[in-house]
Amino acid sequence: TEGPYVNPDLVFFYKIWINTHLLAWVGALAMGMIFFCSPVVSMFTDHFGCRKTAVCGAFVAFLGLLTSSFATTLGLRYFTYGILFGCGSSFAFQPSLVILGHYFRQRLGLANGVVTAGSSLFSMGLPVLLKKVVGPLGLPRTFQILSIFMLVQSLLALTFKPLMPSGMCPMPGMGMDGGPPSSLESASRWQKGLAKIRKYFNVRVFGVLTYRVWAFGVATAVLGYFVPYVHLMNFVKEQFGDTQREWVLLVCIGASSGVGRLLFGKIGDLIPGVKKIYMQVASFILLGLMSMMIPQCAVFEGLVVVFVLMGLCDGCFITIMAPIAFELVGPMQASQAIGYLLGLMAIPMTAGPPIAGEVLKKNIC
Repeated sequence: TEGPYVNPDLVFFYKIWINTHLLAWVGALAMGMIFFCSPVVSMFTDHFGCRKTAVCGAFVAFLGLLTSSFATTLGLRYFTYGILFGCGSSFAFQPSLVILGHYFRQRLGLANGVVTAGSSLFSMGLPVLLKKVVGPLGLPRTFQILSIFMLVQSLLALTFKPLMPSGMCPMPGMGMDGGPPSSLESASRWQKGLAKIRKYFNVRVFGVLTYRVWAFGVATAVLGYFVPYVHLMNFVKEQFGDTQREWVLLVCIGASSGVGRLLFGKIGDLIPGVKKIYMQVASFILLGLMSMMIPQCAVFEGLVVVFVLMGLCDGCFITIMAPIAFELVGPMQASQAIGYLLGLMAIPMTAGPPIAGEVLKKNIC
């Protein structure tokens, strides 16, 4: 569950439900909530710490999956799976990126690679397992089994032990908003309230020009990020006549992504400072090129090669994201930097697959 961005059971159900318009938006809502909640998660992480935030988030996600097994209407599943599970996953995921910066300053890239490679293992095995389990056991029982993973994650998050002070704590000699000493203490309640809001929602990271360019650039680039994964099943069926071999592609992209996270995590540690951004830019360019190559694949083996390369690039993009944030704004504001980045990614990443579906529908018509 460590990775955007990369909850395997979420992506699996998202891919199933995309075939029916209404059900597709249940998975899309959950995916979107992971990113929409990120700025708020940053505030909670800074205020309550990584451990409490991750434990509570994983427990909420556990409740979301568990209650989804009892949901009998689509509207209820929008709440239990889309909102509860999505929000809980966001609160559980983001602190796992932040806490690594407390322990690994010299080898942060490799540490991120090792941690996020865990999600690749699940993305290889879990979709195949779920495909075999959902039929005999049914969707409600499957949700209950998946909820156990989130409960275990809640217990594992208890091991988080932050080694640095909160990012929102003002430095000695500074005012409540982190700026120069002022007369806020003697100001009106309204001004004090505004100061608290500014303190919790720290937007100082946007004062760093490099961070602004990087964050908005990444948000723009991820518009098509999930499109190949979500529409993979339909493409294989149209191009090759069946989806029986789809699991091969899932295993290939999961395995290569895991290798990429370990490999590029190590390489990222060897690249000094913000020059790591160049490696991420290269991965985005290759991801785009490979996405363009998918329709050109006339044989299944060619599609396998394309997805292996996409997995390597995906691993690079995910692994290097947190180290770049730490380099741009420093460890004290890294939580806010990561949170705002994921928040900016929310709309384009969530809207990409439905937009691609509408474009395809227009072309067919």
